[in-house]
Amino acid sequence: MIFVDTHTHLYLEDFDADRDQVIADALACGVNYLLFPNVDATTTEAMLTLCSKYPHHCYPMMGLHPTSVNRDYEELLLQTKKLLRTGKYIAVGEIGMDLYWDKTFVEEQKYVLTEQLHLASALHLPVVIHSRNSFNEIMAVIQQTALPGLTGVFHCFSGTVEQAEQVIALGLKIGIGGVLTFKNSGIDKVVQHFGLEHFLLETDSPYLAPVPYRGKRNQSAYIPLIARKMADIKNVPLQQVAEITTQNAKELFKLQ
Repeated sequence: MIFVDTHTHLYLEDFDADRDQVIADALACGVNYLLFPNVDATTTEAMLTLCSKYPHHCYPMMGLHPTSVNRDYEELLLQTKKLLRTGKYIAVGEIGMDLYWDKTFVEEQKYVLTEQLHLASALHLPVVIHSRNSFNEIMAVIQQTALPGLTGVFHCFSGTVEQAEQVIALGLKIGIGGVLTFKNSGIDKVVQHFGLEHFLLETDSPYLAPVPYRGKRNQSAYIPLIARKMADIKNVPLQQVAEITTQNAKELFKLQ
């Protein structure tokens, strides 16, 4: 079985002590594709270096994370745009809005998101959307931009069935991670309600490790645990979850 971890931050310092082993463990579990969303200018070099070391398994995205949007947002956005136009990336990400920690730069976050949506459209790239306490705001921005042919994924989806319906109506995928294994997370209802063709698997490592590793460092080798939970909920073979979610990821991100 082949899996794709569509969202992992393996380039972060959390993995400095054993990064090569973590990748080896992922490959041993059939997780052959590791997709890296960028955070901001401070993470780009480490991300690209790791992709150069494992070019057949690691693939970079480029974007400005909403929690990095601050008073210097115009300069940061300009840097991101330049990198996107001059490099080879599989997506614009991760982008979006985050109103959980700080609401100081709400309007700036909306502007940065809008600009990156337009750039993704111009470059014919999918978007990877971070949404925390901001689903309605993000949907409003997407609807206002009204970009034809927008593709992408709401990563680490934690919303309701009704919100998932809105995402799917836009033609976007739903990223499912370790939260699916948490008791009373409610994500099982979303998985039950929609077909596998709408889902991608992800870890968001080093964050949000699935049960039985909840609270510990997450890693890509745990993707099969999330897939197994999805298979149990859907009452289908694990092989089916692997095949469909992997094909979803390959088609969205144009993976070989």
